[in-house]
Amino acid sequence: MLSRALIICAFPAVALAGPDFRPVSVPEHVYDGGWEHFVGGGVASFDCDGDALPELYAAGGSNPAVLLRNRSGAELAFAADTPEALALTGVTGAYPLDIDRDGITDLAVLRVGPDVLLRGLPGCQFAPFEGLGFASGDHWTTAFSATWEAGQSLPTLAFGTYVDRSDPDGPFETCDDTLLYRPEGDHYPAPRRLIPGFCALSMLFTDWQRVGRADLRVSNDRHYYVRGGQEQMWAMEEPPRLYTAEEGWRPYALWGMGIASRDVTGDGFADVYLTSMGDQKFQTFDPTTGGPSYQDATFARGTTAHRPHTGGDGRPSTGWHAAFGDVDNDGRDDIFVAKGNVEQMPDAAMDDPNTLLMQNPDGTFTEAAAQAGLASMARGRGAAVVDLNNDGRLDVAVVNRRAPMEVFQNITQGGHWLLVDLTEVGAFIELKVGETTHTREITIGGGHASGHLGLQHFGLGQAETAQMRVIWPDGTATDWQSVTADQIVTVPRP
Repeated sequence: MLSRALIICAFPAVALAGPDFRPVSVPEHVYDGGWEHFVGGGVASFDCDGDALPELYAAGGSNPAVLLRNRSGAELAFAADTPEALALTGVTGAYPLDIDRDGITDLAVLRVGPDVLLRGLPGCQFAPFEGLGFASGDHWTTAFSATWEAGQSLPTLAFGTYVDRSDPDGPFETCDDTLLYRPEGDHYPAPRRLIPGFCALSMLFTDWQRVGRADLRVSNDRHYYVRGGQEQMWAMEEPPRLYTAEEGWRPYALWGMGIASRDVTGDGFADVYLTSMGDQKFQTFDPTTGGPSYQDATFARGTTAHRPHTGGDGRPSTGWHAAFGDVDNDGRDDIFVAKGNVEQMPDAAMDDPNTLLMQNPDGTFTEAAAQAGLASMARGRGAAVVDLNNDGRLDVAVVNRRAPMEVFQNITQGGHWLLVDLTEVGAFIELKVGETTHTREITIGGGHASGHLGLQHFGLGQAETAQMRVIWPDGTATDWQSVTADQIVTVPRP
């Protein structure tokens, strides 16, 4: 049964305005380091002090990672308050998840070096987990995802390693393997290597076919695998195996940086947006084949974002973190992409502003980052597109390489909204708004080294009510309930 929380605010039923963001001053933090930190630079967003406002834990590379405590009211505000356990160097990214299911968020921290699982404690304190058996070697980790498999109390963890730095023939054609930690009861045995590995930069466990089992999608960087590699989808069987072309998987190679997943077409199945060097790929799910088939819809939808849209640099763009989100609350998901040159790659744009693709009523997208105030020229990497002060508007935080982290407050006068308090990984939210049904899968992974755990945001347009239900990972569903706009709705775990 759904319970309703305090209504935070309500927007008047006026014509929707274009997106509008303003920069917010935050404690200075820079993601820096040598070539091993050309990639990475993620940020985790999650509430660690119980006030329902998400903190930001930002990777620092050669600098210590930092925890920015959320002190927001009507205006966004953050204070640096990093406990010793989080002030790690070599951090490339982090993902929040409740590993021991005690109701306090934990962290999977990705590093150049041993990865770390940190147990969340009250008051935003953290400590290494004891007794899980988790052991990590000296890897270069650049991707992560997690899911709960049937019958397990601990999550299955996947760590995507990049280039094998110990290979004297590297770095080209020396991609390292994905490491899969499948629990056995209350502990983790040694990881299983998913071979071949093609230099993963993003991965996502997703129940793409909605049968109660999440498979592992991996986006790989052809810059280092050079040839013979491709994007991957691992069927989580025993043992895991790659889907084949005969099953509907279409081999595809790109400079894969990030994965975003959302049902854009409204058929109940998630579509994907893949960032890359040169252009970004939007692929819609094709349910007719019975397998993991995705049709390229990039040019038809206008989502290539292949060159800078302002600044005068005509060379190809480099996309990193991508996220879907309805930034103007018109009921249609938009796409944010953090962009920036790897370092000094001469064939790619140096002045490479972030992208904000606004979805039009016909399902196409139009670039609006410059108009919205998000077109930073810093070398963007990881990002968070979340409501940072629970006013119903999605804000943006971006970690930059060799430049200060940026936070932008959304001040758009848009439509109505809903925030859903649901963190059960593998659950689906279905929200009917008029004739449209929004389907949202709760996942951990994707993006570029950046993850969110917390309130799920929906834009409702001019609708003041909606119908909502939750489908739990075991397939059971709540009854459809009427929910009122402009509030936080809590869905208790069964």
